[in-house]
Amino acid sequence: MNLNQVTVPSTDVVASVNFYKTLGLRLIVDSVPRYARFECPDGESTFSVERAEVVHQGPGIVVYFECDELDQVVTKLKANGIVFESEPSDQPWLWREARLRDPSGNSICLFHAGENRKNPPWRIK
Repeated sequence: MNLNQVTVPSTDVVASVNFYKTLGLRLIVDSVPRYARFECPDGESTFSVERAEVVHQGPGIVVYFECDELDQVVTKLKANGIVFESEPSDQPWLWREARLRDPSGNSICLFHAGENRKNPPWRIK
């Protein structure tokens, strides 16, 4: 089994398209204002946003995008007007993470984990 596609709700698909394009995703399906799908710049996965009247508030889904050069990516995105909730910081689970929200309030984590993403020292044998 391979994770291929993740879809998040969006109260404003046009704003979400602009946001995710700024993050570096490539728009491949444009059915605005109802739906949009993107290719991730690395790998084979796709990501989409779909129109919703409301987006769940409180703890919920967090979408993780791995960036090899996390600190540089965050600096570039901030220069392009993206607001972060937290700056890149090292986590106890051996990932470096920065947190932000998309225009609909969905939680996004940009991170770098390298080998520790799938093979942390505590991985079950």
